[in-house]
Amino acid sequence: MLEHGYTPNFEQAVLPHLDAAYNLARWLMRNEQDAQDAVQEAYLRAFRFFPGFRGGDARAWLMKIVRNTCYTCLHANRPNQDATEFDETLLAPDSQAPNPEQVALQNDSDISVRKAVEGLPANFREVLILREIEGMSYREIAEITGMPTGTVMSSLSRARGRLRLALTGLVNRNPMTSSRRTPVFSA
Repeated sequence: MLEHGYTPNFEQAVLPHLDAAYNLARWLMRNEQDAQDAVQEAYLRAFRFFPGFRGGDARAWLMKIVRNTCYTCLHANRPNQDATEFDETLLAPDSQAPNPEQVALQNDSDISVRKAVEGLPANFREVLILREIEGMSYREIAEITGMPTGTVMSSLSRARGRLRLALTGLVNRNPMTSSRRTPVFSA
């Protein structure tokens, strides 16, 4: 940001947002390798055009580049778009590790949410990710997507509604996740 004559360099303005850029690309590309490629391409574009950056919100500026890069890649490779399913199960080691049943229930829940989010149309998926995971404001999302702020708000509302319906549908189709009972053992 430009404050009191201070001009940030690329590393200070753009590199801190690498995780957010990858996260958005991962959800849009639906493939880890494609997301990495898209982020790399986006950072190359950002570096190339950084001299034209006039200050402001570097995160929103970068996310717009990432978004456009992802859509360019998806459009160019449309037949391969759904080739790989999102499959990322991370369980951080913890001294208070949950028991196996808790892990299974959490994994079922994570998979259900992931499937429901992936089932959303791209425009709903991106506003949901930018708002709920990246914590961006409506104004920032509008800047990134090129939508009016009111459209961002209505798209987010529709995305949440569709996500709710999708999750309800997934739970109703899989009675094992909704009717699991903790076994009772007698001593």
